[in-house]
Amino acid sequence: MMKTHSGQVMVQLDFQSFILRARVLNLYRQALKIAQRAPVHVRGELKQTIRQEMEKNRDCNDKQKIRYLISEGLERVKGLDEMLDMQGH
Repeated sequence: MMKTHSGQVMVQLDFQSFILRARVLNLYRQALKIAQRAPVHVRGELKQTIRQEMEKNRDCNDKQKIRYLISEGLERVKGLDEMLDMQGH
């Protein structure tokens, strides 16, 4: 671990961890972008649920489990996207 000038702890990631982290962040951004299309009355709750799901697994360090969670998340995002398309959003 290293510290930045502001005193924050910076963890050095190996390349595989770096790529997985990027995939998780991309999934999160993709989910939030799709959630923007949801009807206004459910949008806030949907975004909160997305955030809770991400936070629930924040401390997971098992790369195999992370890959599984990414795969599962992509399927759920795809389902949400298709549902919103069918509803005309």
